[in-house]
Amino acid sequence: MSESLPNTEPGWDEIPRLKIIIAAVACCLFLASMGNTIVTTAMPLIVSDLGGLEHISWVVTAYLLATTMAAPVAGKLGDMFGRKIVLQIAIGVFIIGGMICGLSQSMSMLVGGRLVQGLGGGALLVVSMAVVADILPPRKRSSVQGAFGAVFGISTVIGPLVGGFVVEVLNWHWIFFLPVPVAMLAATVLTIALESPEQKPHTIDFAGAGLLAVLLSSIIVVANIGGTMVPWASTPVYLLMGTIPVALVFFILVERRAAEPVLPMMLFRINNFVVSNVVGFCVGVCMFGTIAFLPMLLQVVKGLDPVESGLYQIPMMLALFGTGFTTGRFITATGRYKILPTISTGVLCVGTLLMTTVTRETPNWLIVIYVMLIGVGIGPVMTVNITAIQNSIPRSFMGVGTASANMFRQIGGSLGTSVYGAIFAAGLVTHLHGMLPAGFSGAVTTQTIAALPVEMQGAALDAFAAALRPTYLVSAIAAGIAFLVSLRMIENPLADTLAPVEPVRRQTPAE
Repeated sequence: MSESLPNTEPGWDEIPRLKIIIAAVACCLFLASMGNTIVTTAMPLIVSDLGGLEHISWVVTAYLLATTMAAPVAGKLGDMFGRKIVLQIAIGVFIIGGMICGLSQSMSMLVGGRLVQGLGGGALLVVSMAVVADILPPRKRSSVQGAFGAVFGISTVIGPLVGGFVVEVLNWHWIFFLPVPVAMLAATVLTIALESPEQKPHTIDFAGAGLLAVLLSSIIVVANIGGTMVPWASTPVYLLMGTIPVALVFFILVERRAAEPVLPMMLFRINNFVVSNVVGFCVGVCMFGTIAFLPMLLQVVKGLDPVESGLYQIPMMLALFGTGFTTGRFITATGRYKILPTISTGVLCVGTLLMTTVTRETPNWLIVIYVMLIGVGIGPVMTVNITAIQNSIPRSFMGVGTASANMFRQIGGSLGTSVYGAIFAAGLVTHLHGMLPAGFSGAVTTQTIAALPVEMQGAALDAFAAALRPTYLVSAIAAGIAFLVSLRMIENPLADTLAPVEPVRRQTPAE
């Protein structure tokens, strides 16, 4: 059950408090989002200090895995016990995880700390968005959610830059210590500003939460280790892939009988809940795939260094979060949102199709335009999905409904990146057949191609670009599916006042 707040439009005396709350939850969102990217530039120094090169990818994967698992559970707990207590606990867990990371003397300790930090970060990402739904009416909350999207984007872009700066000035341990004062300040502000709801007895769905954790972790882990850490045709991958359908079936059975399910099945009977999450899943495929493979294209095919290739992501991010923010303002001003995901996913489809035409002769400025189109296609969807979901579900399910948007987008991103990797690897073997030395294994880099005879280097670059094209074609297909599904969205009117918070209804086994 959410916080005890007026069910009418807030008066002038409430506005300063609301602004303080919004600023505090924006800080939470910023910290949780930046926690995923700030370590990337510090990886080489971490490995040289701690060793454990074989575990380095888990520093990122552990955080992603934990945030994905924590989001729906934290959203449900916020619905049951209030956002305030869940945010307080989440900030505490995030700080503890960061301290473990900062004090790490081994790679295994660092990965464990990242897992703990990710549990707190996942809860912060979701509950921060749900707080907005508690304090602002539907018509007004869109502009704030659009601004939150900009916060999310800024943190994604500057995370690696901040990490690099801290590593140069201090050392890598401080990238985990520096967020602590900000997190403590946000916790203090939220403790003072947020009200606590009247506590009522609840039944926690431990079985559902456990099965959901198994399901999500199996999906995320198999998507991240398959074809990279272990071959696809291996026992660990087979076991994980076999676990997914079993966990899904048992999860559905348990949720249909739970008194207060962690992810109520009745939500899947709500049109906009399903439409928004399917669109979010497809857009996640496009977004994370583009982010993962664009630097590779620019470095190998276009010959840019890593810093330059990173800078080419900024136009996409600026377009993404600029359109997300503008979308929020548009929704607040007009109350309209149905057409926005249809237009944006159409633009996304065009942008990804244009990326399939990129060769080594394509001008760099044209690539910038293409990736900006992709950003324009992604940005509005993130804002509209949250708006459509929150405006179509009961307020007592606001936390878990908001969490679903993050969960399906993350799953789409993880699966998309994994599928892209498999497609690209297979295409590279085909297109580079006969060009590489016999027995060659490992990643194809600019150094690999530079070591080839001069007369073969151009063909090798063309082959590399050709191997990447199918990944963008898959993105275009995913965007096309999102476009078609978005046509099914229903534009429910956005109210100018907060609706009453109905009691959390216990479902019967028949539901």
